[in-house]
Amino acid sequence: MREQRFDRWAAGDAYDRYMGRWSRLAADGFVAWLGGGDGLRWLDVGCGTGALTATVVARCRPRTVLGLDRSAGFVASARAATPAPAYFVVADALSLPVYDEACDVAVSGLVLNFLREPDAALAEATRAVRQGGLVAAYVWDYSEGMSFLRYFWDAAVEVDPSAAALDEGRRFPMCRPESLHALWAKAGLTDVSVAPIEVPTAFAGFVDLWEPFLAGQGPAPGYVAALDPAARDRLRDTLSQAVPTKPDGSIALAARAWAVRGRRPVRAGARWAPR
Repeated sequence: MREQRFDRWAAGDAYDRYMGRWSRLAADGFVAWLGGGDGLRWLDVGCGTGALTATVVARCRPRTVLGLDRSAGFVASARAATPAPAYFVVADALSLPVYDEACDVAVSGLVLNFLREPDAALAEATRAVRQGGLVAAYVWDYSEGMSFLRYFWDAAVEVDPSAAALDEGRRFPMCRPESLHALWAKAGLTDVSVAPIEVPTAFAGFVDLWEPFLAGQGPAPGYVAALDPAARDRLRDTLSQAVPTKPDGSIALAARAWAVRGRRPVRAGARWAPR
Protein backbone atom coordinates (compact mmCIF):
# COMPACT_ATOMS: atom_id res chain seq x y z
CA MET A 1 0.00 0.00 0.00
CA ARG A 2 1.12 3.55 -0.75
CA GLU A 3 0.44 4.58 2.85
CA GLN A 4 2.59 1.86 4.40
CA ARG A 5 5.70 2.69 2.40
CA PHE A 6 5.89 5.98 4.32
CA ASP A 7 5.58 4.28 7.75
CA ARG A 8 9.33 3.87 8.16
CA TRP A 9 10.84 4.02 11.64
CA ALA A 10 14.50 3.14 11.90
CA ALA A 11 16.83 5.99 12.94
CA GLY A 12 16.67 6.92 16.60
CA ASP A 13 18.14 10.42 16.26
CA ALA A 14 15.76 11.39 13.47
CA TYR A 15 12.79 10.06 15.41
CA ASP A 16 13.76 12.03 18.51
CA ARG A 17 13.91 15.29 16.55
CA TYR A 18 10.54 14.63 14.97
CA MET A 19 8.46 12.94 17.69
CA GLY A 20 10.65 11.78 20.56
CA ARG A 21 10.63 15.05 22.46
CA TRP A 22 6.84 14.89 22.63
CA SER A 23 6.61 11.14 23.20
CA ARG A 24 8.74 11.50 26.35
CA LEU A 25 6.22 13.98 27.76
CA ALA A 26 3.34 11.66 26.88
CA ALA A 27 5.15 8.70 28.47
CA ASP A 28 5.45 10.60 31.74
CA GLY A 29 1.74 11.39 31.81
CA PHE A 30 0.85 7.82 30.87
CA VAL A 31 2.95 6.21 33.62
CA ALA A 32 1.58 8.65 36.19
CA TRP A 33 -1.95 7.66 35.13
CA LEU A 34 -1.19 3.94 35.35
CA GLY A 35 0.15 4.04 38.90
CA GLY A 36 1.32 0.67 40.23
CA GLY A 37 3.70 -0.45 42.91
CA ASP A 38 7.44 -0.94 43.09
CA GLY A 39 9.29 -4.09 42.11
CA LEU A 40 7.08 -5.12 39.19
CA ARG A 41 8.15 -6.86 35.97
CA TRP A 42 7.37 -4.66 32.98
CA LEU A 43 7.19 -5.40 29.26
CA ASP A 44 7.37 -2.50 26.76
CA VAL A 45 6.11 -3.66 23.35
CA GLY A 46 7.31 -1.49 20.48
CA CYS A 47 9.70 0.38 22.75
CA GLY A 48 11.14 2.58 20.00
CA THR A 49 14.01 4.70 21.31
CA GLY A 50 13.06 3.89 24.90
CA ALA A 51 11.06 6.93 26.02
CA LEU A 52 8.45 4.85 27.84
CA THR A 53 10.97 2.31 29.15
CA ALA A 54 13.14 5.05 30.63
CA THR A 55 10.11 6.64 32.26
CA VAL A 56 9.15 3.34 33.90
CA VAL A 57 12.71 2.97 35.22
CA ALA A 58 12.71 6.53 36.59
CA ARG A 59 9.25 6.57 38.16
CA CYS A 60 8.34 3.00 39.12
CA ARG A 61 11.44 1.31 40.58
CA PRO A 62 10.71 -1.85 38.57
CA ARG A 63 12.24 -5.25 39.17
CA THR A 64 12.91 -5.54 35.42
CA VAL A 65 11.80 -3.86 32.19
CA LEU A 66 12.10 -5.65 28.86
CA GLY A 67 11.84 -3.40 25.82
CA LEU A 68 11.05 -4.95 22.43
CA ASP A 69 11.07 -3.41 18.97
CA ARG A 70 11.38 -4.65 15.38
CA SER A 71 13.85 -1.85 14.54
CA ALA A 72 17.43 -2.72 15.41
CA GLY A 73 18.31 0.97 15.15
CA PHE A 74 15.70 1.92 17.70
CA VAL A 75 16.77 -0.88 20.03
CA ALA A 76 20.38 0.30 19.83
CA SER A 77 19.33 3.85 20.72
CA ALA A 78 17.17 2.66 23.61
CA ARG A 79 19.91 0.39 24.95
CA ALA A 80 22.47 3.21 24.90
CA ALA A 81 20.19 5.67 26.70
CA THR A 82 18.36 3.59 29.32
CA PRO A 83 19.90 2.31 32.55
CA ALA A 84 19.35 -1.01 34.33
CA PRO A 85 17.15 -2.79 35.18
CA ALA A 86 15.98 -2.22 31.59
CA TYR A 87 17.18 -4.45 28.77
CA PHE A 88 16.22 -4.61 25.12
CA VAL A 89 15.87 -7.12 22.30
CA VAL A 90 14.81 -6.97 18.66
CA ALA A 91 11.46 -8.78 18.41
CA ASP A 92 8.04 -8.67 16.79
CA ALA A 93 4.94 -7.65 18.75
CA LEU A 94 3.08 -10.58 17.19
CA SER A 95 5.53 -13.13 18.59
CA LEU A 96 6.86 -12.00 21.95
CA PRO A 97 9.93 -13.89 23.22
CA VAL A 98 8.58 -14.28 26.76
CA TYR A 99 6.87 -17.05 28.69
CA ASP A 100 3.17 -17.03 29.55
CA GLU A 101 2.41 -14.83 32.58
CA ALA A 102 6.04 -13.69 32.77
CA CYS A 103 5.23 -10.05 33.51
CA ASP A 104 3.12 -7.95 35.83
CA VAL A 105 2.54 -5.07 33.39
CA ALA A 106 2.63 -4.93 29.58
CA VAL A 107 2.61 -1.49 27.97
CA SER A 108 2.91 -0.05 24.48
CA GLY A 109 3.51 3.56 23.55
CA LEU A 110 2.50 5.19 20.24
CA VAL A 111 2.80 2.01 18.19
CA LEU A 112 -0.50 0.11 18.28
CA ASN A 113 -1.91 1.81 15.18
CA PHE A 114 1.17 0.88 13.11
CA LEU A 115 0.83 -2.86 13.80
CA ARG A 116 -0.68 -4.92 10.98
CA GLU A 117 -2.72 -6.99 13.46
CA PRO A 118 -3.34 -4.93 16.61
CA ASP A 119 -5.78 -7.46 18.04
CA ALA A 120 -3.20 -10.25 17.71
CA ALA A 121 -0.54 -8.04 19.29
CA LEU A 122 -2.87 -7.29 22.20
CA ALA A 123 -3.52 -11.01 22.63
CA GLU A 124 0.25 -11.61 22.80
CA ALA A 125 0.71 -8.88 25.40
CA THR A 126 -2.14 -10.32 27.45
CA ARG A 127 -0.61 -13.79 27.26
CA ALA A 128 2.64 -12.40 28.66
CA VAL A 129 0.95 -10.84 31.71
CA ARG A 130 0.02 -12.73 34.87
CA GLN A 131 -3.59 -13.06 35.97
CA GLY A 132 -4.71 -9.75 37.38
CA GLY A 133 -1.83 -8.01 35.62
CA LEU A 134 -2.18 -4.77 33.72
CA VAL A 135 -2.18 -4.34 29.93
CA ALA A 136 -2.08 -0.73 28.74
CA ALA A 137 -1.18 1.46 25.78
CA TYR A 138 -1.43 4.98 24.43
CA VAL A 139 -1.64 6.42 20.91
CA TRP A 140 -1.69 9.92 19.50
CA ASP A 141 -5.09 11.38 18.70
CA TYR A 142 -4.26 11.98 15.05
CA SER A 143 -7.73 13.10 14.01
CA GLU A 144 -8.09 16.03 16.42
CA GLY A 145 -5.42 16.12 19.10
CA MET A 146 -2.05 16.43 17.32
CA SER A 147 -2.04 20.11 16.38
CA PHE A 148 1.21 20.31 14.44
CA LEU A 149 0.32 17.23 12.40
CA ARG A 150 -3.18 18.59 11.78
CA TYR A 151 -1.69 21.80 10.40
CA PHE A 152 0.78 19.75 8.35
CA TRP A 153 -1.78 17.50 6.66
CA ASP A 154 -4.22 20.35 6.06
CA ALA A 155 -1.41 22.23 4.31
CA ALA A 156 -0.35 19.10 2.38
CA VAL A 157 -3.89 18.52 1.12
CA GLU A 158 -4.20 22.17 0.09
CA VAL A 159 -1.07 21.77 -2.05
CA ASP A 160 -1.72 18.16 -3.13
CA PRO A 161 -5.27 16.81 -2.65
CA SER A 162 -4.03 13.21 -3.05
CA ALA A 163 -2.18 13.60 0.27
CA ALA A 164 -5.53 13.12 2.05
CA ALA A 165 -5.11 9.35 1.71
CA LEU A 166 -1.92 9.53 3.82
CA ASP A 167 -3.35 11.68 6.64
CA GLU A 168 -2.94 9.73 9.90
CA GLY A 169 -6.20 11.18 11.17
CA ARG A 170 -7.96 9.38 8.34
CA ARG A 171 -5.80 6.25 8.31
CA PHE A 172 -5.90 5.41 12.02
CA PRO A 173 -9.51 5.31 13.28
CA MET A 174 -8.27 3.13 16.16
CA CYS A 175 -6.71 6.22 17.73
CA ARG A 176 -9.99 7.25 19.33
CA PRO A 177 -11.27 6.48 22.82
CA GLU A 178 -14.26 4.39 21.78
CA SER A 179 -12.13 2.25 19.43
CA LEU A 180 -9.49 1.60 22.07
CA HIS A 181 -12.08 0.68 24.70
CA ALA A 182 -13.74 -1.74 22.27
CA LEU A 183 -10.41 -3.37 21.38
CA TRP A 184 -9.51 -3.95 25.05
CA ALA A 185 -12.96 -5.27 25.86
CA LYS A 186 -12.91 -7.61 22.87
CA ALA A 187 -9.59 -9.01 24.14
CA GLY A 188 -11.38 -10.11 27.34
CA LEU A 189 -9.64 -7.59 29.60
CA THR A 190 -11.54 -6.27 32.59
CA ASP A 191 -11.76 -2.91 34.40
CA VAL A 192 -11.11 -1.18 31.07
CA SER A 193 -10.70 2.60 31.17
CA VAL A 194 -9.57 5.27 28.70
CA ALA A 195 -8.16 8.72 29.46
CA PRO A 196 -6.59 11.64 27.56
CA ILE A 197 -2.92 12.54 28.01
CA GLU A 198 -2.30 16.20 27.10
CA VAL A 199 1.18 17.61 26.47
CA PRO A 200 2.48 20.97 25.14
CA THR A 201 4.36 21.03 21.84
CA ALA A 202 6.33 24.27 21.82
CA PHE A 203 8.58 25.20 18.89
CA ALA A 204 11.27 27.90 19.03
CA GLY A 205 10.30 28.95 15.51
CA PHE A 206 9.08 27.60 12.21
CA VAL A 207 12.45 26.02 11.40
CA ASP A 208 12.18 24.01 14.64
CA LEU A 209 8.80 22.71 13.47
CA TRP A 210 9.67 22.15 9.80
CA GLU A 211 13.14 20.58 9.83
CA PRO A 212 12.09 17.32 11.57
CA PHE A 213 9.73 16.72 8.64
CA LEU A 214 12.80 16.45 6.41
CA ALA A 215 14.27 13.41 8.20
CA GLY A 216 12.08 10.77 6.54
CA GLN A 217 10.96 9.04 9.76
CA GLY A 218 7.23 8.29 9.86
CA PRO A 219 4.29 8.96 7.56
CA ALA A 220 4.45 12.77 7.29
CA PRO A 221 8.26 13.02 6.91
CA GLY A 222 8.14 10.07 4.51
CA TYR A 223 5.65 11.98 2.39
CA VAL A 224 7.88 15.08 2.42
CA ALA A 225 10.91 13.04 1.37
CA ALA A 226 9.01 11.76 -1.68
CA LEU A 227 8.16 15.26 -2.96
CA ASP A 228 10.17 17.03 -5.62
CA PRO A 229 11.94 20.20 -4.39
CA ALA A 230 9.36 22.61 -5.83
CA ALA A 231 6.42 20.77 -4.23
CA ARG A 232 8.32 20.58 -0.94
CA ASP A 233 8.86 24.33 -0.98
CA ARG A 234 5.18 24.97 -1.69
CA LEU A 235 4.22 22.75 1.25
CA ARG A 236 6.71 24.50 3.52
CA ASP A 237 5.40 27.95 2.60
CA THR A 238 1.75 26.91 2.97
CA LEU A 239 2.41 25.39 6.40
CA SER A 240 4.42 28.44 7.50
CA GLN A 241 1.48 30.71 6.69
CA ALA A 242 -1.00 28.45 8.50
CA VAL A 243 0.59 27.83 11.90
CA PRO A 244 -0.08 30.42 14.64
CA THR A 245 3.20 32.26 15.23
CA LYS A 246 3.83 34.58 18.18
CA PRO A 247 5.58 37.96 17.77
CA ASP A 248 8.88 36.41 18.87
CA GLY A 249 8.56 33.72 16.18
CA SER A 250 7.73 30.86 18.55
CA ILE A 251 4.85 28.46 17.96
CA ALA A 252 2.93 27.06 20.93
CA LEU A 253 0.69 24.09 20.15
CA ALA A 254 -0.54 21.02 22.02
CA ALA A 255 -0.80 17.28 21.52
CA ARG A 256 -3.20 14.73 22.93
CA ALA A 257 -2.79 11.00 23.28
CA TRP A 258 -5.47 8.51 24.31
CA ALA A 259 -4.46 5.97 26.94
CA VAL A 260 -6.23 2.68 27.63
CA ARG A 261 -5.73 0.07 30.33
CA GLY A 262 -7.33 -3.17 31.49
CA ARG A 263 -6.54 -6.23 33.57
CA ARG A 264 -6.12 -9.85 32.59
CA PRO A 265 -8.95 -11.75 34.26
CA VAL A 266 -8.21 -14.04 37.18
CA ARG A 267 -9.31 -17.63 36.61
CA ALA A 268 -11.94 -19.02 38.95
CA GLY A 269 -10.28 -20.51 42.00
CA ALA A 270 -6.93 -18.81 41.37
CA ARG A 271 -5.35 -16.80 44.14
CA TRP A 272 -4.36 -13.27 43.28
CA ALA A 273 -3.99 -10.02 45.13
CA PRO A 274 -3.14 -6.62 43.58
CA ARG A 275 0.49 -5.59 44.04
